[in-house]
Amino acid sequence: MIKKRKNKIIVAMSGGVDSSVAAALLKKTHFDVVGVFMKFWSASDKSGLSRTWNRRCSPEAEKRARKVAQILNIPFYVLNFEKEFKKRVVDYFIKEIKEGKTPNPCVVCNKEIKFGLLLEKALALGANFVATGHYVRTNLTSKFFKSHAIASKIKKVKLLRGKDKKKDQSYFLWHLTQEQLRHILFPIGDYTKTQVKNLAKKFKLPVLEINESQEICFIKDGIDDFLLRHLKLKPGKIIDKQGNILGEHQGLHFYTLGQRKGIGLAGGPWYVLEKDSKRNILIVTKDERDLEKQELIAAEVNWISGEVPELPLEIKAKVRYKSPLSSAIIKKSSGGCYKVIFKKPQRAITPGQSVVFYKGEEVLGGGIIRS
Repeated sequence: MIKKRKNKIIVAMSGGVDSSVAAALLKKTHFDVVGVFMKFWSASDKSGLSRTWNRRCSPEAEKRARKVAQILNIPFYVLNFEKEFKKRVVDYFIKEIKEGKTPNPCVVCNKEIKFGLLLEKALALGANFVATGHYVRTNLTSKFFKSHAIASKIKKVKLLRGKDKKKDQSYFLWHLTQEQLRHILFPIGDYTKTQVKNLAKKFKLPVLEINESQEICFIKDGIDDFLLRHLKLKPGKIIDKQGNILGEHQGLHFYTLGQRKGIGLAGGPWYVLEKDSKRNILIVTKDERDLEKQELIAAEVNWISGEVPELPLEIKAKVRYKSPLSSAIIKKSSGGCYKVIFKKPQRAITPGQSVVFYKGEEVLGGGIIRS
């Protein structure tokens, strides 16, 4: 059991370079640093007889994280969140896919597990902060490393893009609230990836040869194989915009808007234009310009400041992690939703994904794309 101590930081350690360097930087403060490794749910393999380890919490990852904790001379604990991860992240992912949407499990994991369940447990155990290796900043974190007293006086915590724009992960954190941000630190947000690797060398941490993966952590054999094990096949027609029948699909959940590969039609390239769940029809096009849309409706919107800004508001927004920031205007819509109107059309705006709002370096908030 983690003992209660004054001025304690619990750092989520995955065994990778980012969280390891985050822990090392925090060790230099006068706070007590405690390393925590989280075990998540792992799927069974194709045979169904054994498990394929979740990329984030394999035995090798745990071993590396434990070794780093030993080098830093900090306590280290393992928390088993398998059941919670399965229920809150995996089951949600499958449910959304079944409904024809394209969810982002990383957004849900950050909301429900890392800054939900872990933060709740950390505060209950008497910790002051939870820290992670995300490439993102807050005005609290920067002040924290200069003066803890000054940091404690900040009235409104701002979530800011990471210094390394290629690695910036603010897109995944739009759900955070003021109450949560007051207890979260992002130690590497003011560093580039190159600088973080150099720090790992300086601290002599055995994490530099770890390959990073951008794939979904709980899916190892490919998303189609995963879906085949969890969802039933539901064949239907593939048609073009004019309604001509071109072929047959095996289930709408195998496709996402804008997809080009794997459609299985001759005479392409073809792009997935729409998924008609009511009729179980996949609509495709040869003209990639058909994928461009200028408006979307966002639901479940969270404003990080805790206050709805004066609308309409000119912002920058992005509709997927790798897409560039684009100028837009956000307006109030009906049913608690918001309409986002882009200056330039966006490719393949996809229901289930996140739209995130920015003003300069600050992340204002975001929501789930409904339509």
